[in-house]
Amino acid sequence: MFQMRIEPRVSETDGVGHINNTTIPIWLEAARNPIFKLFTPDDSFANWKMILLSIQVDYLSQIYFGTPVEIHTWVKRIGNTSLELYEEVYQRGHHCAKGKAVYVNYNQEKQVSELIPDNIRQELEKHLYS
Repeated sequence: MFQMRIEPRVSETDGVGHINNTTIPIWLEAARNPIFKLFTPDDSFANWKMILLSIQVDYLSQIYFGTPVEIHTWVKRIGNTSLELYEEVYQRGHHCAKGKAVYVNYNQEKQVSELIPDNIRQELEKHLYS
């Protein structure tokens, strides 16, 4: 499992006093940075490999400003060219949101998906959701 701690910002708080629902997908994407780094070690957008195919977020409980949030990210499935991630958001140990994202390993120059290399697959397997 990959983990990231996020400090909610005042600007992410909406008029009813909790973190706005549009913020959670942004936090989930930020927590995927270690996975992006596996596919594009130099973080170069010219060489970027991870193309988002779909996301889903389920909101389970409110999240508030002033208390850190933990994002947990697992690899749910590894296909030939794509992978599915499963994510959970916690605040004060309470499960507040969950999500999934599907990415494809993509060659922008050739405009085709590519097989996930064995060395990346092995690293991803260390983070499989059970």
